[in-house]
Parts: sequence; structure tokens; C-alpha cells
Amino acid sequence: MEYSQHFLYPSSFFASKDPYVVKTVLGSCVAVCLWDKELKIGGINHYMLPTWTGNDLASPKYGNIAIDKLIEKMRYMGSRLEDLQAKVFGGGELLEAVGGGPSATQIGERNIRIASMMLEEYHIPIISSCTGGKRGRKILFFTDTGEVRHKYLEKRTI
Repeated sequence: MEYSQHFLYPSSFFASKDPYVVKTVLGSCVAVCLWDKELKIGGINHYMLPTWTGNDLASPKYGNIAIDKLIEKMRYMGSRLEDLQAKVFGGGELLEAVGGGPSATQIGERNIRIASMMLEEYHIPIISSCTGGKRGRKILFFTDTGEVRHKYLEKRTI
């Protein structure tokens, strides 16, 4: 099959009824892939921080906004919540605090946690995930099948 392609930048989301392969690269960011098993359509987001605090724009830069917006888009395209399933990727801790200890902010871990909490609230099952660790990931998401292919990025030293 010939797929249209879309590169998903951080702080954005994408969903389509047409077959797309969506590519993105994740570090501490998280991508939630939603797939409707009845309509065979899918969507994905790529967020950088876990929660919007109300200080700036409520953009999909934040997990709680990005997940809500993606679910809203899937429902607009005809999906029912009970037909959705999720796959979650990313949330690596690529940066370490000075002295080699754990990162003070642990953004990756908090990004993973918000995905789990929100999907549970919506009763959307996470059927697979690959999160955490110390390396980034490149993922390909196929909107018509829900398939996700991912590979770890090589760690580079300066």
C-alpha cells in the first residue's frame, strides 16, 4: 500500500481517516498513539511537558492538553471511546543532573505518568508501550492499522 507521510513535530498532534505513516523522534517527550479498532483510523500526539499550569497558552506542548485534543479529534472523526486503544512511547531520561545523579525534574517519567493517568480516566487501554530508559526513539505510526515500528537512537558522545 502507498502511504502518505507526515512528520510530527513536538507540541503537535495528527489524526486521519486516510492511511498515513506518521514519523516522529522522541527523547523525554512522549507520543500517545490512538487507534480505533472498528473504524481503522488513528491519531498520534507528541508532547514535551506533562501538565499545563495555566501560565501560557494551553497548547499540545503539554500532555494533558495533547491527550485531550487527540481524543477530541478522534471523536470528531467518529470514534467511540470504547473502540479506542493506545500505544505509548518515549519518556526517556536523556539528561542527567550535574554530578551524574538523577535528573531533578524527571520530565520523561512525569510525561509517562500523565499518559497512563489520563488514558485510565478515559478507560482507553494501553495495549503496548516502550517508555523510559536512557536513549531516544524514532517511531513510525500507521494510522490505518495501528501498527507502530520503533527503534532506539544511538547514543552520541561529544
